[in-house]
Amino acid sequence: MLLRGGDPVEIGGYPLEERLGSGGMGTVFLARTSSGRPVAIKLIHQQFAGDDEFRIRFRQEVAAARRVSGAFTAAVVDAAPEAEQPWMATTYIEGPTLTQRIATGGPLDGAELRRLAIGLAEALRDIHRVGVVHRDLKPSNVVLSPEGPRVIDFGISRAVDQQTLTMTGRVIGTPPFMSPEQLQAPRGVGPRSDVFSLGTLLVYAATGHGPFDADSPYMTAYQVVHEEPSLDAVPEALRAVVEPCLDKEPEGRPSADELLVLLRDLPAELGGTRAGGPGAGRTSDMNTQAHLATGDTPARTDPTGPGTGSTGAPLGGRLRRRRRPVLAAAVAVAAIGGGVAALTTGGLDGSGGGTSPGGAGTGKSTAVTAGALPDGFEPWRGTVLGGREDIPDELRCVVRGDALFCGGGGVVATRIRAHDGSRVWTAKSPGVPAQGMHLVGATDDTVLGYRFAAQDDPEGPRSEVVALDADSGRELWAAPSGAQSTAVTGRTRDAVVAGSAVVSVDASNSRFEARDAHSGEVRWTTPFPAGTQCAPVPLGPRLLAMCAADTEVDDLQVRRPTLRTLALDSGTPGGPVTVDGPVVPMGAARGGLVLLSKHYEGTAPAGYDGVARFDPATRKVTYARFDKVYAGTPGMADGTVYVSGQAGLVTALDSATGVEKWSRQTGVEGASGPAAGAGALYFSSATGRVVALSPKDGRPLWATDPRVDALTGEQDASPRVTVAGRAVFVAAATNTLFAFDAQRPPRSG
Repeated sequence: MLLRGGDPVEIGGYPLEERLGSGGMGTVFLARTSSGRPVAIKLIHQQFAGDDEFRIRFRQEVAAARRVSGAFTAAVVDAAPEAEQPWMATTYIEGPTLTQRIATGGPLDGAELRRLAIGLAEALRDIHRVGVVHRDLKPSNVVLSPEGPRVIDFGISRAVDQQTLTMTGRVIGTPPFMSPEQLQAPRGVGPRSDVFSLGTLLVYAATGHGPFDADSPYMTAYQVVHEEPSLDAVPEALRAVVEPCLDKEPEGRPSADELLVLLRDLPAELGGTRAGGPGAGRTSDMNTQAHLATGDTPARTDPTGPGTGSTGAPLGGRLRRRRRPVLAAAVAVAAIGGGVAALTTGGLDGSGGGTSPGGAGTGKSTAVTAGALPDGFEPWRGTVLGGREDIPDELRCVVRGDALFCGGGGVVATRIRAHDGSRVWTAKSPGVPAQGMHLVGATDDTVLGYRFAAQDDPEGPRSEVVALDADSGRELWAAPSGAQSTAVTGRTRDAVVAGSAVVSVDASNSRFEARDAHSGEVRWTTPFPAGTQCAPVPLGPRLLAMCAADTEVDDLQVRRPTLRTLALDSGTPGGPVTVDGPVVPMGAARGGLVLLSKHYEGTAPAGYDGVARFDPATRKVTYARFDKVYAGTPGMADGTVYVSGQAGLVTALDSATGVEKWSRQTGVEGASGPAAGAGALYFSSATGRVVALSPKDGRPLWATDPRVDALTGEQDASPRVTVAGRAVFVAAATNTLFAFDAQRPPRSG
């Protein structure tokens, strides 16, 4: 829509281009940043600017939107809640709302409906993960972008631990999509209220009408509170999942995490009936059906100890069992099975112990040789506390000598003795972690990780690369980092270790910066080519830059990326080589960079259909197509590409020809990998379940039971296993770590 008479020309220095729409509380305009990127600016109506109660709500909206900015929401670019006429700018998400899509194209079905359901459940999972309740999930607040659904408008959201603001004499929300408790007792609204709203929204998407529709909003509200939903027109497989979401009592509904597992089990076509309900026939990380019938799952009771900079002795510990609702048991991953052969008496966050010279503080020990174990090694297990204990995270680790360095989420980095799991030091991150951003890496004397700013620290950099002394954990330096690498490469990696340097993207996403890893001294900077965003890509002893046009990054459709070499000593870039995309860099093979070609069904990513190889010596790119599309989490080891399907199927593919080498069904859902070592390939899920396969033919060598009560993990996760000689170190959900001898894995069953 064109701007109207009386509309401002600019807001907060952002020139306005057009009016996107107007509602009861404000008007939304399309604007541009100084670099030309589109943003959506919400300008509050003048009549509300003097309403103190409304200003409180708007400040809450800005805070909530900043808190949840991520893959499934619109990130906050700028805001002025205290301005004479308050406003907020977010990234512009192109696409129709679900309301518009249903109005023009009718109800959704089949794969499109399934993708919407899973995408929205993932959005709720991430929103709830940072402690926010949306409270107004409805079709007009869902934008169908080319990359999947996005949830917008946090105007009445709140933090779970925040006092609810009730506007005097007004019902806050939209009755057809509100929960019973939101209508009756808004101060008691929690995350399961959003799950109820999602259930009503999915009914609307599948049928074109809500489950409680009536002739008036008053009758609709009455039916939400007192009547059963109308679900006759909902496909049966989806109905079995939606019904528990619409339970009148919050405790009877699944969490967003639990709902996501159920939705992933839906058939691609939702029109038919599937015997046995939504969980029938699945290969899962659960012990047995008999276990599920009991409704019992384990609770972690590992003791925890002091925070940053403290030391710890190993934790042993047993797991006690707790009662949970049957639905929760049906979607959570199960308990420890046979257990570890010989748990030591400590863990990562215990008290006692200490750092001794030559024990774990030197950083100069020789690496564990192939076929050997660290001196004094015994199987161990423990947990590392992060900066935000309410957020479940997964760590990623590297081994240097007799030390295990891990980091991710609420942990910048921690040093652990590889032989017994005792913790030497831990540096925590105060803010909300970005999913998939883990440890950067380690050199002989330095460990590098990410730190995220706390919500009450708006002036500080949102994310930083932090260097820590490997011996003591003392912070050496920190530098703000950019956040464009995911958009460019499809992998979350904003900084890489290259020799004794760390190469990162600056906070303005305009250049590479190379620093001495230990001192932080800037060795060189290299600006991005004009009109592009770039990310560093390691290639053995080389370093590459992968770049994409600003327009492609803004549109979330990187179709023609370029690759350049970067001189390690000066940052001097080589000439650009264009790659037919979209592609994801995987790793090195025969001196070249291997990239996987992403396959799309319409605008939705649906797996990988080929492989490309960039040779930096000849500056040529060669391509090979797969004989079919492979969906799942990709990984690479020893020149072979592996794709781990969500249901446990692992496929090996030749990185040069694209020919399938072998395919093997495993019992590990949602696995990431591989990690190679001790004559095996290791794949594991967020539950801590591990399978070892023969690299030659995929023959299963052994598998373990789940170790923690958790979901199987997100797709495209990086490998969770680290191998040193015969020692296998595994990261699992809630920052759990454990280690065992590859020749004596934990018994299963």
